[in-house]
Amino acid sequence: MKTKEELEKAVLMLEQQVATNKTMSETYQQELDYAKQQLEDINKPELTPAYLDKIQEAIEEGVGNFSFDEQDNYDKEFGMEYDGKVYLESIDLTCSHELVEKIVEKVYKLFTEAECPTEEQE
Repeated sequence: MKTKEELEKAVLMLEQQVATNKTMSETYQQELDYAKQQLEDINKPELTPAYLDKIQEAIEEGVGNFSFDEQDNYDKEFGMEYDGKVYLESIDLTCSHELVEKIVEKVYKLFTEAECPTEEQE
């Protein structure tokens, strides 16, 4: 059987190894995340600045065609203060999917859809 000092020394050494491995694991995870991001970036299609401007214009047009003035597009909650003043406690855009659809519709018009390669073509 080991003595108390030997066990304390073994525990201390194991704790140091765990801390070292944890640091190395975090470093490897950071490197892995960075490599994944680089791989994702390298696979992105390249666009010219002029075409990026067209995408921005399409998004602006999609947002511009959405009716933010329509009251039915929002869920509203009101509150009342002690002195009788009514205030708007919260407001939520209920039909955000319509806004997204308008934006997507404008952006889709800028592209043609490519055919996905089948396993045989790869």
